Amino acid sequence: MSGTDRKNIRPGLNVAVVQKQHQRSGQLSEGTVKDILTNSSFHPHGIKVRLDSGIVGRVKHIIED
Repeated sequence: MSGTDRKNIRPGLNVAVVQKQHQRSGQLSEGTVKDILTNSSFHPHGIKVRLDSGIVGRVKHIIED
């Protein structure tokens, strides 16, 4: 599932995000959503979130259990 729609993202969801400094390489970090930082309902590069670990990035993939 894509991370570009805010309606798909909720706290407690496991996701893969790309951090600002890793956008060129595309390196992903995985974790659990703590806060949703994007206010708009859609963002073409992914909804920005804060993970439980403190990492801030844009959601690239939602990890299905």
